[in-house]
Amino acid sequence: MLEVKNIVTEIDTQEGSIKAVDDLSFEIKRGEIYALVGESGCGKSMTALSLLRLLPEAGRVSSGVATVDGTEIMGLPESMMRRIRASKISLIFQEPGTSLNPVMTVGDQILETILLHTPLRGSDARNKVLEWLEKVGIPEPEKRVKMFPHELSGGQKQRVMIALALAAQPGFLIADEPTTALDVTIQAQILALLKEIRDTENIGILIISHDLAVVAQVADKVGLMYAGQMVEEAPAAEFFKAPFHPYARTLLKALPDGKQRTDRLEAIPGVVPPLNTKFAGCRFADRCNQCHHECYSTKVELEVVNGHKVRCLFPIVEDVELPGPVQAAQSNPLTENPLVTLKNYNVWFPVRGSFLKPTEYVKAVENVSFSIRKGLTTALVGESGSGKTTVARGLLQLLRGQAKIFGSAVMEDLELASLKGKELLRLRQKMQVVFQDPFSSLNPRMRVKEVLLEGLESLHPENSRSENLDRIELMLKKCGLRTDAMLRYPHEFSGGQRQRLAIARALVVEPELLICDEPTSALDVSVQAQILNLLNEIQRERGISYLFITHNFGVVQYLSDEIVVMKSGKVVEKGKAADVLNNPQQKYTQDLLAAVPHFNF
Repeated sequence: MLEVKNIVTEIDTQEGSIKAVDDLSFEIKRGEIYALVGESGCGKSMTALSLLRLLPEAGRVSSGVATVDGTEIMGLPESMMRRIRASKISLIFQEPGTSLNPVMTVGDQILETILLHTPLRGSDARNKVLEWLEKVGIPEPEKRVKMFPHELSGGQKQRVMIALALAAQPGFLIADEPTTALDVTIQAQILALLKEIRDTENIGILIISHDLAVVAQVADKVGLMYAGQMVEEAPAAEFFKAPFHPYARTLLKALPDGKQRTDRLEAIPGVVPPLNTKFAGCRFADRCNQCHHECYSTKVELEVVNGHKVRCLFPIVEDVELPGPVQAAQSNPLTENPLVTLKNYNVWFPVRGSFLKPTEYVKAVENVSFSIRKGLTTALVGESGSGKTTVARGLLQLLRGQAKIFGSAVMEDLELASLKGKELLRLRQKMQVVFQDPFSSLNPRMRVKEVLLEGLESLHPENSRSENLDRIELMLKKCGLRTDAMLRYPHEFSGGQRQRLAIARALVVEPELLICDEPTSALDVSVQAQILNLLNEIQRERGISYLFITHNFGVVQYLSDEIVVMKSGKVVEKGKAADVLNNPQQKYTQDLLAAVPHFNF
């Protein structure tokens, strides 16, 4: 269905031309799911944009050919390429919220594709829209077809994106991170849907992902990219059982599992090298623990070794130990004195009438009760819309004036809702938050020094400027960042480094409670391991408490001491992590755990 031969994609930058994709070759058969994996910056999404001829103005495919269903597409004029897109090759974008048109109903968006690329018109075309919405599992398609994207949930928007991509019945589909940031239940539904579409429509699918467990669920073949090159390719089962390239092996070892938290995760040191580097030998050499001196100087080609294509002078031919189904190690003993206690806590948002005289409420959080204990980690889990983030924002007193809040939230014998002025400021020092997206939560116009100084000078006015700068330098080192980072802006860092900055900003004021809202959901496996190791070390050193909001159960089983499961604004189950994960009592918890992707080879 797709044949790619020696594709080279170049991007013009201020430092000169760089090869974002370098001599890439692979093929995908009809009815086959091929997964392209690797860390951010490896060239996965650039490969997809190259195939669709949607590169930025500064980019171009300088050499190589790509054939889709017998048609060579790299030499086609743009007018012909428009016909190829959607009719022969289609793309599911990573973020449906930003790629769907916000001022068009979802039905009109799918209808537009059908009218442009198929002979259907009138009622036949409109019926086809309903048929596709039904095929991708949208409930009540007659009603949803008239809705705008913002009126749908994240999972429903992703299903609309899939219907939009398939509406012209292409022979080949590219799915760019189709399940990133989705709940495990929605993720399982989307993966099942992709497999069903592959079987019923007999199309080839290219999945781009950094989530190895997701890839293991659906892929027939896996291609691993690093710094613009393919470094290993093999059938999925063989790739996960015994990868040959050291990069593949370290990625798998970085996955969190039920091991004791005293064991560090095997994070890969460093980051993907910038593509303007003058490479002489293996591009992974600086980060490889199996490196020999020849690796730095000898050009490495992609060669066949025991059925794998691998780009390594010293491939390792032996099995690896994969994480099993979610199961927690024995939890730490729980302390008697909780740091924070919520009792019958409620957050209701007014939706009708004025705020002073509302006639109706959305009960986002209803009669929630649990404790966060000193020096331990409480994981808050559940599907999107279950009220997890609302609990955290209420606890941080960020919803005052926006919602009706009642019930008890106590920290060190102080009722949080009653605090004002200086007392509330002292509370801010004791409770800090790390948001899901560090790029949007760090001020892009402030240097790192100013970002970290802002909180310190506000919450610790007794310190001098030099004392604060010393504390910032120390915290940056603890978070694995060099002190010269102080003079740089947030956009100059990678995603993992920005998340470290967000953690440093929260920890530099020495809080007693750190609320982490999905801090690793969009991070690569290796960067996630670095962040989890960092959080673990800081908790052991300083006895800090964590409220960890996540849908990643691999992270939950590695990091948590207690688990609180929420559904529709209510707590449905809570207890020690080992008890909840190994022996869940509620069907909702059982369903969540059953939906977690795992390596079942």
